[in-house]
Amino acid sequence: MKRIKTLFIALTILIVAPVSAQTVDEIINNYFENTGGIENWKKLESIKTTGEVNYGGMLLPVTQIRTKSGKQLMSAEVQGQTFYQQVFDGETLWGTNQMTMAAEKSDAETTQNFKNDLNDFPDPFIDYKEKGYTVELIGKETIDGTETFKIKLVKEPITVEGQQVDDVEYYYFDTENFVPIVYEKEIKSGPGKGMIIQSKFSNYEEVDGLYFPFSISQGIKDMPSNGMGGITLTKIELNPEIDDSIFNFPETTTSEEKK
Repeated sequence: MKRIKTLFIALTILIVAPVSAQTVDEIINNYFENTGGIENWKKLESIKTTGEVNYGGMLLPVTQIRTKSGKQLMSAEVQGQTFYQQVFDGETLWGTNQMTMAAEKSDAETTQNFKNDLNDFPDPFIDYKEKGYTVELIGKETIDGTETFKIKLVKEPITVEGQQVDDVEYYYFDTENFVPIVYEKEIKSGPGKGMIIQSKFSNYEEVDGLYFPFSISQGIKDMPSNGMGGITLTKIELNPEIDDSIFNFPETTTSEEKK
């Protein structure tokens, strides 16, 4: 009789336990399921987004291209001139020097850290275990009135001033729709060292069966944006035809070479 009573108590505990509790893998699986399916995400070879960024009240046309092979490009139109940032041709990372308007290669450390992120196309949570990443469900947190799951993602280490440090990112997933609505990461070097860069995602829309945020606000956490950093996407193209030459570092020729 005592054994039956003990079994009854154990079963009661299992029944009344919160069935809504989520594991981190369940959250990630729900995310991909709700945004088009993991297999469809894996079929992506390239993504091209176009839109406008709010830069101090000015709306500047912006374009971003990302490919599965790792080649990437970001560009913005400013007063008739095109600025390039985070352009990667497979070996060289480069961008436009805003003072000289010349193409400028990034240093070796920045380039290597950038290469580490090439595994993240089209999403860092795809096959994260195979990449050697770890994820942890920190708990729930309410942001701007929305309850979220806070997930910590630890990727392969990066190099900062010659020292290896953990590459840690935080994602906040809406508990209702299981999509990330906030991303945070600590700045490890430069004038903003120690500050938290924060991106907020909203206005998810369907593109060829997959869902993407069309509104993105970016800035430093807990600091006013002053009308800067907001990105509104107007178009997303999946697997468009891309001429790889657009990623190449523009080699200059001297006047002697031209002769």
